[in-house]
Amino acid sequence: MSTDTAPWHTIPQLITDGCERFADLDAMVDGDERWNFREYGERARAAGRAFMASAMEQGDVYAIWAPNVCEWAVAALGGYLSASVLVPINTRFKGREAAFVLRRSQAQILFTVTDFLDADYVEMLRSANEELPDLREIVVLRGPVPDGCISFADFVARGVAVADEALTARSAAVKPDDVCHILFTSGTTGAPKGAMLVHDTVCRVYDVWATLIGLRAGDRYLIVNPFFHSFGLHCGILVSLMKGACAIPQAVFDVPQMMARVQAERVSMIPGAPSIYQTILNHPDLESFDLSSLRLAVTGAAAVPVELVRQMREKLGFEVVVTGYGLTETTGTATMCRADDDPETIANTSGRAVPDVEVRIVDTDGNEMPRGEPGEIVVRGYVLMKGYLDDPEQTAEVIDADGWLHTGDIGDMDDRGYIRITDRVKDMFIVGGFNAYPAEIENSMLRHPEIGQVAVVGVPDARLGEVGMAFVIPKSGTTPDPKAIIAWCREEMANYKAPRFVEIVDALPLNATGKVLKFELRDRAALLHPLA
Repeated sequence: MSTDTAPWHTIPQLITDGCERFADLDAMVDGDERWNFREYGERARAAGRAFMASAMEQGDVYAIWAPNVCEWAVAALGGYLSASVLVPINTRFKGREAAFVLRRSQAQILFTVTDFLDADYVEMLRSANEELPDLREIVVLRGPVPDGCISFADFVARGVAVADEALTARSAAVKPDDVCHILFTSGTTGAPKGAMLVHDTVCRVYDVWATLIGLRAGDRYLIVNPFFHSFGLHCGILVSLMKGACAIPQAVFDVPQMMARVQAERVSMIPGAPSIYQTILNHPDLESFDLSSLRLAVTGAAAVPVELVRQMREKLGFEVVVTGYGLTETTGTATMCRADDDPETIANTSGRAVPDVEVRIVDTDGNEMPRGEPGEIVVRGYVLMKGYLDDPEQTAEVIDADGWLHTGDIGDMDDRGYIRITDRVKDMFIVGGFNAYPAEIENSMLRHPEIGQVAVVGVPDARLGEVGMAFVIPKSGTTPDPKAIIAWCREEMANYKAPRFVEIVDALPLNATGKVLKFELRDRAALLHPLA
């Protein structure tokens, strides 16, 4: 199966094709909003004209900082049609973190909400008091509209001044290798980097992805994975358009609500981290819900027990359960299991390379390791990002002269080409499906007036897979309280980044060159908090 046969090479082509081909099928269900693909396309085009009326030129950047709601998808599609570049922002970010992304990407319009889980993102952003010279306008998708902002309805209304033919021409001007997204990902330096992804690659990768899992027209897709993440944006909004599936956004991970929606909407597809399925299986009211419509599940981002795969098939009725592996820098996908793989393969591996992509396990000199021997996972092929935004040096650090992306993950490969991830070169740990980067967390914690030095590691957690633990050396003359530090972290950073445990120490274990020995700290943390 070659990936060069996707019927679209730009996202505007995909939007137009999907909304025409599946015109009368259900496309979106969100509360009282129920649209078929024809109506979805009309809303997207109205938003696209509004982008043009708002003086957004081809290649200009817009950001969306909001939960999974139908307006998120409409704003995104409108931006694509107007040849603008999307920067999604994590809903768990605080104002300072969001401001960094907005400033770094030079976003001109921000779409957000003011009433999600008691959070007013406009107020959070303004309270950060950061300079944002490029941000011209804030559009409120849902919630009260503060002074100086505009409602989404008013934003869309200004599009009447633009002819539909002008939008068609703008969409047609988009080239396959134009940037469509800038997805920000942190790294060992602690500074988030913007991975630039292009239209043709996104279309090709996710046409393959959706085909391999067996998504089809008429499927009803409960999108729990956040739209701001590659998983929710690519594997949710865009694949639904590709295959004619009805998108049913889920803004909050609430298991009873999810199970009720599965029953009421006859949901057939639910993706997500293993913790989502474990929570459903462990729910005391599981037997009272009719989940017989479930058919497809895609999981990953954490260890997947064999027994979970079996129970997903036997108790929840999933016909297809697959796992995969990818990075933002690989457009979110590099390897996948196949629908007919056995439970042991699905649980114990992250699949094999998707078609037309190479995956190898190499030593520190770049030599390929024998099958079964561990080494760094490297990836080469069309899935790779265009590069990091305005950062050719860091791009060259991760993509070598031969075109191999060095993932920083350690794994091995079996004789079938299936990879198993065993460790990380980087210190990253995964909290409920979200990547947490110690260097970034440590940099933030050093702003605390009582923290002199800090080292963060991941510790096992029964529900989230891993959570953070910080080892803190106090500043001279201070006696920090661990609980107060945790509370401060939760105010200053996204909650998945905030350490759940803090230990005050006199010194950190160092090697001969002064580098913190994280493996010693991980061992110590595991003893202090076994399966937290």
